[in-house]
Amino acid sequence: MQGKGTTNSTFNQLFEPIFSRNFRQLLQKLEVDKYVKKLTAFKFIILIVFAQLEQLTCLREISNSLCNKQFSKAIGLSSISFSQISRKLRNMMLKTAQSLFQDLVRQVGVQTGFKSISQELGRLHLIDSSTISLCLTRYRWASFRKTKSGIKIHLRLKLFEQGVLPDAAIITNAKTADKTQMDKLIIEEKDVINVFDRAYIDYKKFDEYCEKGILFVSRLKKSALVEVIKECPLTPGSKIKKDRTVILGKEGTTKMHHPLRCVETEDLEGNAIVIVTNVFKQSAEEIGDIYIYRWQIELFFKWIKQHLQVKHFYGYSQRAVEMQLYIALITYCLLKITQLKTGYEGPLLQIQRLLKTCLYEPFSCFIRKLYRKPERSSKGRRKIDHERIYQETLRQVIAGEADHLDDLTYDPVIL
Repeated sequence: MQGKGTTNSTFNQLFEPIFSRNFRQLLQKLEVDKYVKKLTAFKFIILIVFAQLEQLTCLREISNSLCNKQFSKAIGLSSISFSQISRKLRNMMLKTAQSLFQDLVRQVGVQTGFKSISQELGRLHLIDSSTISLCLTRYRWASFRKTKSGIKIHLRLKLFEQGVLPDAAIITNAKTADKTQMDKLIIEEKDVINVFDRAYIDYKKFDEYCEKGILFVSRLKKSALVEVIKECPLTPGSKIKKDRTVILGKEGTTKMHHPLRCVETEDLEGNAIVIVTNVFKQSAEEIGDIYIYRWQIELFFKWIKQHLQVKHFYGYSQRAVEMQLYIALITYCLLKITQLKTGYEGPLLQIQRLLKTCLYEPFSCFIRKLYRKPERSSKGRRKIDHERIYQETLRQVIAGEADHLDDLTYDPVIL
């Protein structure tokens, strides 16, 4: 796939990260391609990533994509049946996709150093989940209601100066409660702040985190029992309504042993929210800012659902669905690495769109087009100055210059 004249192509630059030494060694160790002659692991992953970028809806479309001579030559595959792709999607070890995903996250970390969003706020990790509905008759293994099936993707995102990047993912049945996956997603490093929503509220876990020094910021439920220990002074003119030290839980059952900080502030829409945390060093305003950054993970879920193929699946088995979701995260990582290579600070969607038209061109051409300024810039919708038109028409009538007003082709807007 890296023949003469192709090493500097956009195609090669996009997929180069998957040919890392670590991933090659893993494939050899697992003997993934031991008896494979045609559709190797590398070619299969590239094929599904391409399908994600193009948002192809079925296996036949993926198979037919090889009719494009440029794509066929770049991937080194003249043809492949949709049934072969289906078998690969169903039978390939999930560990391969998971390991490649982690390797790409590592590569992004090497390139960026994961510089935090702010030296004052520290290293932020965002935790949340999103449910994807499925057809009950085709995905009975994922049933969670009488009329539908569904899966849930639990995700941890790293927040850094260049945006967000998925760091860890767990795929479960939609029935699975969010807080049951907390221990697998929480970062225990002392300089990391874990940010999550109220679906993860668990007082016993909070006590454990306080004992271990694990920092967290979450939103408090309205029904929470709160015992106020201390009221802290507020900064005049601040959005912070209350800053208190509290003990959560009911006496004799769920009451916590460790005090927490309770900050009442406003979200971006001006609605009141109550934040609970064991972070006492930062100001109340910074705690509010930290929680607001949690919305980045909501935007991430929205982005991949809109621009990658994660709502329509190519296979019906559990492994096929999980494989496709992990390859979607791999696709996002490849786009992010491409963005870092080009130094482009614009939207990631622009890179995805341009890749569709420049995939087989030299990478230098791709970069030039990415940074190319539009030849014509719109000034927006022109506002009509009705008062000026009226005054000019009035002057013409008074001066006896109104004969042209009888002409049906006359446009008073063009003076």
